[in-house]
Amino acid sequence: MIKIKIDGKTLEVKPKTSIIEVADKVGIDIPRFCYHKKLSVAANCRMCLVEVKNFAKPLPACATQVMEGMEISTKSKFTKDTQKSVMEFLLINHPLDCPICDQGGECDLQDTAVAYGASKTRYTEEKRVVFDKNIGPLISTDLTRCIQCTRCVRFLKEVGGMAELGLIGRGEHAEISAYVDKSVESELSGNIIDLCPVGALTSKPFRYSARSWELARRSTIACHDSLGSNIEAHVKDNVVKRVIPKENESINECWISDRDRFSYEGLNHKDRINLPLKREKNQWKEIDWEEAYELIEKNITDIDIKKSNKIGIICSPQSTLEEGFLLKKIAKELNTSHIDYRLLEKSFSENNNWLGCKIDEIESHDAILVVGSNLKHDQPLLAHRFRRYANKKKNFSIITSYDDFHSTHCLEKIIVNPSAYINYLLMILKQVQLSTKYKINSQEIKNALKIVKPSNEAKKITQNLLSSKSRAIFLGHQILHLDDGDNIKLIAMHIAQAIEATFGLIPGYANSVGLNELNLNSDNISTDKILSQKKEAHIMMNFDPSYDYHSPKKINAALKNAKFNLAISPYISDSFKGFDVVLPMTPFTETSGTYINMEKRIQSFSAVTPPFGQSRPGWKILRVLANFLQLEGFLYDSSEEVKADAMIELDKKNEDNLKVFKPSKIRSGLEILNIIKANDSDMIVRRAASLHKNKDQSCCLINPTTMLKEGLIDGQKIRISSSEAEVLINVKADENVCLDAVAIFGKKDETAFLGMDNKVKIKKA
Repeated sequence: MIKIKIDGKTLEVKPKTSIIEVADKVGIDIPRFCYHKKLSVAANCRMCLVEVKNFAKPLPACATQVMEGMEISTKSKFTKDTQKSVMEFLLINHPLDCPICDQGGECDLQDTAVAYGASKTRYTEEKRVVFDKNIGPLISTDLTRCIQCTRCVRFLKEVGGMAELGLIGRGEHAEISAYVDKSVESELSGNIIDLCPVGALTSKPFRYSARSWELARRSTIACHDSLGSNIEAHVKDNVVKRVIPKENESINECWISDRDRFSYEGLNHKDRINLPLKREKNQWKEIDWEEAYELIEKNITDIDIKKSNKIGIICSPQSTLEEGFLLKKIAKELNTSHIDYRLLEKSFSENNNWLGCKIDEIESHDAILVVGSNLKHDQPLLAHRFRRYANKKKNFSIITSYDDFHSTHCLEKIIVNPSAYINYLLMILKQVQLSTKYKINSQEIKNALKIVKPSNEAKKITQNLLSSKSRAIFLGHQILHLDDGDNIKLIAMHIAQAIEATFGLIPGYANSVGLNELNLNSDNISTDKILSQKKEAHIMMNFDPSYDYHSPKKINAALKNAKFNLAISPYISDSFKGFDVVLPMTPFTETSGTYINMEKRIQSFSAVTPPFGQSRPGWKILRVLANFLQLEGFLYDSSEEVKADAMIELDKKNEDNLKVFKPSKIRSGLEILNIIKANDSDMIVRRAASLHKNKDQSCCLINPTTMLKEGLIDGQKIRISSSEAEVLINVKADENVCLDAVAIFGKKDETAFLGMDNKVKIKKA
């Protein structure tokens, strides 16, 4: 520790700390524009100049590190005059358009100008004008306002992962520009709106829709991935107008992903249901709630529930803890154990389905291996933590099928077919066994190890893991979508156990961990099994059957064979034609509930707006439905009461049920890679229009080497067929795709009905 003086106060601070960091810590305000605590120091706005004793010139507080005995003055006449001069310089070219600027009322430049600006300008020359750039559908540019703080440039390079903006020109001609006039495509791009201190970058969907002082600010939790980002919904006239991050250093820091920021556009989509719907002569007819409940009661009570499992219940992994608990309770009363939430999974081991450590502990490891995750799309904000770790410690390895982790230093990056994941993990396990004498009891695994020969890449990864003090192995949730998922998980756990590493799964959805902890599926009956067995009735909640389940063909067949099908959903679409009744439930902004995120953190939230029309929160729908069915134990008046009972149920979680290792089948032919883009993950984001204007993805991606092998030409149309369906689609060469595979963008209109088979056939159109 060293001693310094700041504004007459003597402080003990750490060496190599900047003056501005010290000032912020003790509550001394120093004006700034370019400095941000999460970004590298640029020191180009000069607004933070302060007086330091024995220095002839003022020093930038952001770029000056404290030294022993340093005396700093942030309030002296010299400091104030310097800052006022800088302010005058910054305002020379800035347009006087505060009345029409979306940043008005929350503008750093506006606030600082009041404190440090002159009442009139001395500048009489012509002001410069900068032409606006089209950098995509999410961010609006007014670059004449720009003061070249470069926050946006540094963010996209350091946090977003790609240098998509840059500062071109010099002096009077300097301006921010995208490279080759391209759109900004980072999954975190919206954060530059918050970072911009002057209104040069504003939200395009929000533009001119409200003034900042007209908005009510209400805290909630993002529901589009398992990170559980803390957000603030800004509401006017009971409508969400925009969403911004709420700082939580241990979860989302001060950022949010674009899907969390702009998904509000989907909340009031034309597909929203206002009233319960009944199918009548292949047409939907609006009915009141009482009629809907009476119709459901009649059809459910006609079922002989003395015979078990006559009713199948399936819900989304985005369902709240309260909704999951009530569904489980209803299932028990209706004598069915056929209830599940795992819509895309083909592997069903229930243990270790969380991150295995705190989110902010990821970067504390000395070596990390990630297997089977498209981090950028699966978890955009978590990807930032891994990217920052990789570039800092350079001990990051990844085994994946699609390389979307550019500009990141990887010790080893292995791009292979999903079917090859298990082989590479067996190589690593064998190398670990040779180095540690780790004993394996399973004869099946011993047999599998006999026939593998560790590659150089596997040896390097193993050596890196073994030579590090703390290490971690993380599996992407896509692993669970593979036929080999249980095998991959088992071998990865053996490796982690042998080297005493942290082991975890990166869950895909908001409450995957919560519903698992709730032990929603106590008998571990898969959704596939539920749908394969003929049912008298189905109850399905909060998902689109054609887009959110891995086999649309199977789910449609199951609905057709049942006598009665009930859907509880915020939206209606052609996918719901197999249902008899649809009840309108509210999305996360219009209900209260609880999610358990990937690190097992319990986070509750409240509604930020009233329900749309006559839609109702999911937990209320289930509570009233149970009352109509005359089921006992559903006298709840609030979601808090439901949560209290659900928390008791969490303690009853069953332990490990991991299946034994089964030799993998030898595969031939092309494999399908189902890349689910961040903006296609669920019903809400798929309906957020601005998130889908950026780039046409109605094509499949194939490695150029594979295209040559198959006799294909870039841009031609091909037919892709799976066991589910056949689609006609353009092919595009992409060297980031592994060999002998076809990458498609899943959950899109063009590809949804292909399902998620691991094997496909292709032929020229």
